[in-house]
Amino acid sequence: MRQILVVDDEIGIRELLSEILSDEGYDVQLAENAGAARTFRTQTRPDLVLLDIWMPDTDGITLLKEWASTGQLTMPVVMMSGHGTIDTAVEATRIGAYDFLEKPIALQKLLATVGRAITRGEQQPRVTAGLAVLGRTPVVQEIKQRLQRIAGNRAPVLLQGAPGCAFEACARVLHAPNMPWNAVDQDAQIVEAPLDLLQAARGGSLFVRDIAEFSRLEQRGLYVLLSQAERYNVRVICGATRMLSDLIAGGQFDDRVYRLLGANAIQLPQLREQRDDIPEIAGAMLKELVEQKLVPPRQFSTAALNALRTH
Repeated sequence: MRQILVVDDEIGIRELLSEILSDEGYDVQLAENAGAARTFRTQTRPDLVLLDIWMPDTDGITLLKEWASTGQLTMPVVMMSGHGTIDTAVEATRIGAYDFLEKPIALQKLLATVGRAITRGEQQPRVTAGLAVLGRTPVVQEIKQRLQRIAGNRAPVLLQGAPGCAFEACARVLHAPNMPWNAVDQDAQIVEAPLDLLQAARGGSLFVRDIAEFSRLEQRGLYVLLSQAERYNVRVICGATRMLSDLIAGGQFDDRVYRLLGANAIQLPQLREQRDDIPEIAGAMLKELVEQKLVPPRQFSTAALNALRTH
């Protein structure tokens, strides 16, 4: 059953929305203020949040910003207000809100918006840990700052690192909220239909997991994809588990592809270089598994974290 969190300081509105949405088959949870919503979000990830803007303790825009900055804005959020403005709606959308509903909310508009928002949420990959999986060491802080600096443009990005590095978490930081996200899982798609991949991701992001192992044929498809990405308004983000410059020097990789990617090349550190970050990284990854309901709620013991750090 899909779960909806309703956050509103007015009990009448909370109860009315709960009754309507429960009758439609949703599991509805209620929060009377931002503090209660924070607590709920820390414990689980709802499929949708209906969030009032004007609340006495912390307003909805501030809470939305908090979730975005901490990597918790991984579910669609629909803002609600009885006296909203265009500027407020634009700001909420820029931060990552899916839509905006003006009170009093018409029944059909409510149900239609909820349905669309949940469908969009199900189309997005549930990557919840965000930048927390990178850690806090100085080199990681530099990477975070660079990712945040280039997040606003649409140029392609190359992420290089050892197998197991947080390629997808970094790619998700660069991805614009509420826009299409496409991850290439089959290299054959690159060869056979690169433009179809761009069409499916139009206006959003296309993540290619590891191009270091691409054959020459796959590299040619990738070149077509990269050279046409701007036409489709798609940001292409590529991971590579080997240094492309070394592969080019050895005659194994097309330097034309590298020229299209090299301007935004970011080297990710190996885990053994950041042992002090391992407890935080492990905790973030476990939290992601719990939120995806792949494991029951649990935490690492101190002994387990020490064992991971010294392994």
